Amino acid sequence: MTYTTNDNITLLRSRGLTDWKNADAKLLFKPPEGLNYSTDLWAPEIHQIDGRWYVIFTADPNGDSPPPEVDMYCDMNCPAVFHRMYVLEGSGSDPWAADFALKSQLNTYDQFAIDGTYFQHSTGLYHIYSCWYHQYDAWPANLCITKMSNPWTVSSNFSERQIISVPSNPWEKTPYGRPFNNRLASNEGPEQLTNPKTGQTFVIYSAARSDNRNYCLGQLELIGDDPMNVQDWKKHNEGCVFYQNALEGAYGIVYHGMQDPTNGWSARTIRAQKFSWNADGSPQFPRPGYGPYALPSGQN
Repeated sequence: MTYTTNDNITLLRSRGLTDWKNADAKLLFKPPEGLNYSTDLWAPEIHQIDGRWYVIFTADPNGDSPPPEVDMYCDMNCPAVFHRMYVLEGSGSDPWAADFALKSQLNTYDQFAIDGTYFQHSTGLYHIYSCWYHQYDAWPANLCITKMSNPWTVSSNFSERQIISVPSNPWEKTPYGRPFNNRLASNEGPEQLTNPKTGQTFVIYSAARSDNRNYCLGQLELIGDDPMNVQDWKKHNEGCVFYQNALEGAYGIVYHGMQDPTNGWSARTIRAQKFSWNADGSPQFPRPGYGPYALPSGQN
């Protein structure tokens, strides 16, 4: 598993799915100073595609602090304006033994891009990531999709980029239902999830603001055959599918949760909980808690 460290890409290896405090750690990549991807390395993901391992991550050149000559173009403060997506490629079939090196920057049309993931489909490979409408928007953060010719090359041009989700629901805004502007309205952290029994394909994403109690998970389902067709996506507008557990006081997202919502990102811990499937084929997520949780069957 990978996670955000801000200044490098580190791989964790654990004997138990629910125990990451005692995991082995291996440094995969640390960028030199002074490059476009030297700071704020966020949300790395490791994927095996066509027999090789790739790490997709976002980074920027100046610690989320754009100069005033750039920030002045934004309608609202836009510290992440220079964040872009990058790909590492591993040299072998075993990610723990492989040597990783920077392969490419992904084309996001010189616009804000964070939390990118690979979406694998029978029609090809796609890049889904958090995006803005325009270069200096700052908010809202939407979900965009583009077609890829391989894990390091986007083949769609800007006019072909599609926005498949915008934070239009009250629970996707911070504070809840914010009526006066789109500041802090976010769709980010998309992850592909496929029901192994029915074949239904979902994208589970984070909504609202990641450093406070409003953060939760939303859900898209691909109900058609073309991931690039906005009409082929169905959004679960009824509310979060994974959200704050008031009984335990925990605030959960996938693998990250915070017990104390007043300390922001530094309060997050890694967690893993079991989930099941509803009768309609959609995922049924548990309420988040502190743990510790029992190991899955077969692990010891």
